[in-house]
Amino acid sequence: MAARKKKAKRAATPKKAKKAAARKSKSKKAVKKPAKKKVKAAAKKAPARKAAKKPSKKTIGEGDYAASRAFLKDQSGFVAKNKAKISGLGKEAEKALEGPEGAALREAEAAAAARSRDTF
Repeated sequence: MAARKKKAKRAATPKKAKKAAARKSKSKKAVKKPAKKKVKAAAKKAPARKAAKKPSKKTIGEGDYAASRAFLKDQSGFVAKNKAKISGLGKEAEKALEGPEGAALREAEAAAAARSRDTF
């Protein structure tokens, strides 16, 4: 009860009573405007993630499966794109070997074969 008496005494002082009355009158006069609703933009969905690939055994024995698949894919792609030109390309290569630059081509072939692990 002592706390209630103190509050009553505090409000009884003239300066504080005026301030309290001013605060009450301002809060009653001020009309609160309804808050504007913000329209959210449609959330963009992230692109679907592909399932993580299992780590494959990269090198087994003397081969690399990933490199082998890439090579075969490239070769089959080349054949598919140039199906009509392949015979012409072979004839051009044959003419080049028989022509004046044939010696340089055979020398380059031998140099490349020397670096290879495979022997022909």
